[in-house]
Formats: sequence, C-alpha cells, structure tokens
Amino acid sequence: AASAAPDPMDIAGVLSRVVNVETEDDGALTVRYEGTFASLRTVTIADGLELISLTQVLAWDLPLNDGLTKDVAAQADSTTLGTGALVQRSPTQADVVLRYNFPFAGLADSALQTLVLMVLSGGADVRRAIAG
Repeated sequence: AASAAPDPMDIAGVLSRVVNVETEDDGALTVRYEGTFASLRTVTIADGLELISLTQVLAWDLPLNDGLTKDVAAQADSTTLGTGALVQRSPTQADVVLRYNFPFAGLADSALQTLVLMVLSGGADVRRAIAG
C-alpha cells in the first residue's frame, strides 16, 4: 500500500526546524530567506502524486530594461533547482521569481529540509546576482 503524503502542517513542522515558517489562512506556508520570501503549497497532481509547489520572490519593483532581462536569462540558465522568471508588473517594472515543484511523499525530514534549503539558497544567490 502506498504511504500517505505528509500533511501540510507536518511539512511546516519539519521546515520550522531549519527556517522560520508562517502558515497562511489558506494553508500555504511562507518562508523568508536571505532577503527573499517564498510560498510553499501542496498540490495534488494525480492519485498518489502530491507536489510541493515553491515560488520564491527574489526581487521586486525592479526597473524593466534590457539589462535586467539579460541578467535574469543568464541566471535562469545557471540555476539547477528551479526556474527563474521575470514577471512584468507594469511597462517599467518587473519582479524576479524562482519556481520549483517536487514530489514530497517518501522524503525523510532531513531530505525535505535539505532540498528546500538548497532551492532557497539558489534563489538567494540569484537575488544577489541581479539585485546586488
């Protein structure tokens, strides 16, 4: 028999041992890490396949120009855990986000902690490269 995926509150408990975690009213988890913040949600894709969807906001309200576009593209090419993206907010401003989805059923607590920290750390590296 397949084991049940961890409950989102269990995920909050596991992650709170390594980062500060806030549980939002809608059940999402918010984590702040080295000048960034991330939202983690559990998503059921199919029976027995549950993912953690992590969206990390790396920088916001940046001036939208060719330099920023090129910098984000270069960082996206070098990021191994997650996909970096430029999100245009207005004709002159943009945010930079990192998205990463992964299955979590069967991950040991320490593996979940390590994986999330690796993603957050990679995002913080992108933030430093782009926003200084």
